[in-house]
Amino acid sequence: MPDQSPYARRLREIADALDAEPQQPDDVLRPHPDTLDVIRNRHTKRGQFNHSVPEVLQLQRRIRRYNADTGVPHGDIVALALDAWLRAKGYPPDLKPRETEVS
Repeated sequence: MPDQSPYARRLREIADALDAEPQQPDDVLRPHPDTLDVIRNRHTKRGQFNHSVPEVLQLQRRIRRYNADTGVPHGDIVALALDAWLRAKGYPPDLKPRETEVS
């Protein structure tokens, strides 16, 4: 009988690597607690975010409507949606405080 221990060892390594990968939460659109902390902090520095998007998706109209229904500011809607999508794709933010540069 051939020695299959190298194959079994490799399969265990692959299984361990798969177990180590981040698991998708049940609801990937649920805002991350760290993101909610940033959004709720009105002292968070904010920057302009302008990109061309397909008009047919009616994103501006839908954002205005969601804002009217919930009171969530437009920028927060965009930030929450993009953060959830990017985290789900494996691109979390580095939320460590940056050291300020001395001028």
